[in-house]
Amino acid sequence: MDEMNDAIIKYLKDNGEQFDKDLAEVLHIPVEELRKKVAELSAQGDIICCKVTRYLEGKKIEGLSCRLSCDLPMPARGRKAGTKKASSATIFLLD
Repeated sequence: MDEMNDAIIKYLKDNGEQFDKDLAEVLHIPVEELRKKVAELSAQGDIICCKVTRYLEGKKIEGLSCRLSCDLPMPARGRKAGTKKASSATIFLLD
């Protein structure tokens, strides 16, 4: 892995999900070069990217949203759907 790939992974690890244009600006590289590096990392399974459309002040902005592949959101607190309490009833089978 080269230095730029390491820098991308480190930045995503430290700062979470990022938009490709923001990431390119922070790392001081052209967006097209960043997209090539991100495609490599995505093919290796290190990061996950998806196409995103954002609207800022009425202006449509399209790009890639990138995050680490192991960066899972925390599970919600409380009871989960589909869980049931154990029944306290005892069943006897007679022959």
